[in-house]
Formats: sequence, C-alpha cells, structure tokens
Amino acid sequence: MRFTEFNFLPAVLEGIEASNYETATPVQEQVIPPILQGRDVIASAQTGTGKTAAFLLPVMNQLLKNYKDGTVGALIVVPTRELAIQIAQHIEGLSYFTNLSSIAIYGGSDAQNFVAEKKALQMGADIIVCTPGRLIAHLNMGYVNFKEMQFLVLDEADRMLDMGFQEDLNKILTHIPATRQTLLFSATMPEKIRALARKILRDPAEINIAISKPPEKIVQKAFVVYESQKMPLISHLLRATPYKNAVVFCSRKQTVKELTRNLKRAGFTIEEIHSDLEQAVRENVLGAFASGRVPLLVATDIISRGIDIDTIDLVINWDVPGDGEDYVHRIGRTARAEADGTAYTLISEDDQRKFGEIETLLEKEIEKASVPAELGPTPLYEPKKRTGSGKPKRGGFQQRKFRR
Repeated sequence: MRFTEFNFLPAVLEGIEASNYETATPVQEQVIPPILQGRDVIASAQTGTGKTAAFLLPVMNQLLKNYKDGTVGALIVVPTRELAIQIAQHIEGLSYFTNLSSIAIYGGSDAQNFVAEKKALQMGADIIVCTPGRLIAHLNMGYVNFKEMQFLVLDEADRMLDMGFQEDLNKILTHIPATRQTLLFSATMPEKIRALARKILRDPAEINIAISKPPEKIVQKAFVVYESQKMPLISHLLRATPYKNAVVFCSRKQTVKELTRNLKRAGFTIEEIHSDLEQAVRENVLGAFASGRVPLLVATDIISRGIDIDTIDLVINWDVPGDGEDYVHRIGRTARAEADGTAYTLISEDDQRKFGEIETLLEKEIEKASVPAELGPTPLYEPKKRTGSGKPKRGGFQQRKFRR
C-alpha cells in the first residue's frame, strides 16, 4: 500500500516524499487507518517495522486538520532520552513542509534547554516528545498546560513499566484531558501492559505484528568460543565483513569501555555509548555515527531500542543478551527499511545455556559458524549441559557486575 492511498494532507505527503518513503510497512498499513478514524490504538510490533512513522504521520495529519495555535496538541511519552531525540528527529523531517512545532523534553540537558522546555509547555508546542521523569519535573512546578491536548502516545510502554515509571505515568495521566485519542505501543504484551491499556484506552483497535522474531532478512550467525578467543575473533570479523555502519553490543558499560580501547589500539575508527557519558557527548557520538564519520560503535543496550539508522548493516553481540526480546532488539538495529543486515553473536562457555534459551524462544537454531583455524580449537556447543562456572575468565574481559 502506497502512502498516497491514506488521503494525507499535501504538506504531510511532501514530508513523506522528502523522507523517501513510498510503500507502507505492515504495521503502518494497520495502524494508520484507525488513528485517522479517531480510534484509540494498542499495537504490538517488533523493532524495525516502521512503528514511529505509523503514529507520527496520522497524528501530524489530524493536528493540521484541527489546528489549535498556542496549545500542546500531542504528547509522546518514551522511556529514554535517546528515543526522545530519535523521534524528535523523525518529526523534524516529516513535518518540514508544515507549520507544526515540536520539542524534545528529556533529562540531562542544561538550564537553557529547561527554559525552552518550560516555554513550550506554557505557550504550546504542537508535538512534545518527553521522558516521564523530566515531564514530572515540569508538572511539579504548576505551569504545564495540557487542556487542549488531542493525542497521548505511549511508545515502548513495556520498557517504561520495566524501568519503574508506572507512578510517573499515573501522575501524567491526571494532568491531561479525559477526552483525547490515546495510542499505546509496546514490543511485548504482558498482563501489566494490558492492565494499563484497560485503564487508559477506549474501545481500542488492537494490532499485533509478529513480535519476538527477528526479520528473516537478517543473516544470523553465532560463534562458539572461549573467552580468550573473543578479542581476536571480533577483530577478524570487523576486517573480513564489509559494512557501512556496525554496532557492537555489550551487556556492561565497563566492557564497552575496555572493548573500545582494545579496538582503537587495533586500528579501528570507533566510538562508545553508555550511561556514564554526558548527554551532549552521546548526541555528538550518535551524530558522527549516523553521518558515517565514525563507522563503528560499541554500546550497551541503551541504544538497542528506538535508534533508527538505516545504514547499520552489521551488529555483533560481544556477549549474549539477557533474553530473547533483548536479542531481537539488538539485532533489529540492522536490516532497517529495505536493507539487508548481518548479526553475529559470540558465545562463551558461560553464555551457552542463555543462548540456548534464546533459540528456544525464537523457535530457531542459529547457525554456528566456524572460527578461523589460527584461533585454535573451540568448545563444543552444549547449552543444556552448561550452567556457567562463575569463575573468572582467562583473557577478554572480566564478567563482573557493573551497572549500565
């Protein structure tokens, strides 16, 4: 289905064309019509399905049709600063040919930004993207005006609840009008999400797009190795695999720092992202990565959700993520839009059981690729027998517990 079939306003269609969108994804085909019809929506869709444009385009269209100057028209609540920035960038591109105003409100920014946020909340911005904690800080000061709000969007709702934002969301809901259109998006649909949906949605259209399975076009391979073999193997893979942009995911920020240092010593042009970095530094790193100035990024799961950079064609899991959902979100950073992508996972002895559980959840056995002969013999893959020794590993990085 082409975007011209949705009967969007000309200014919205111009933004779609300028963004090089032509054909709607399945989630867009199913989500856009009920939003345009004025219905509440609850949608579950895997990462990389075009979910952001699925709600932005109809929201923008309806705000233009029912334009109210000097008010907040739509509030989009997201769990992380990175996702807020990403969505704000989407809005900037898609709304370029409209008169819609927007602002991202998130923690970690300076006093000057806080003043701009306050002005937008007082005087009105058509679309506000925010993290819960930062919005609560403004709400507590008493000047926020949501009286004319038309849309409330909760994106990555499961993530927000997992991060402990339930009370913040409850407080936000007390400040917005009951007569509104509410759109809830979540990667998973546990009971706590359904309970939230029952509380805030009215007769919603329910959309479920094949969650918890990576897109088939992602080539997935795993390498079963000893811990000491991981550094030489990742160096080999990064040199042997052509890529435009690559992301290496690590579960701990200390591992990110150490791996980045080692890869820099090995001659790679590389940057890192984790929670220890100042917000301005993170934004600069992501900008350099998106522009191609820095082709390789090492990161924690802080960017495994919501970062849409179409040129990422290689993802490497330095370690096995905590569960199947995290695995899907990590490797879903590649093969965006119509592109193909490759995902490699390095499986140490202590990670074998965890990876076996992920394969069970995905109902798919991931190909175990051969390790270069010069790296020596490798362990057998026996996930049902491996329980994790808990002993320090030789070589590589120590698997200590660090906060992300």
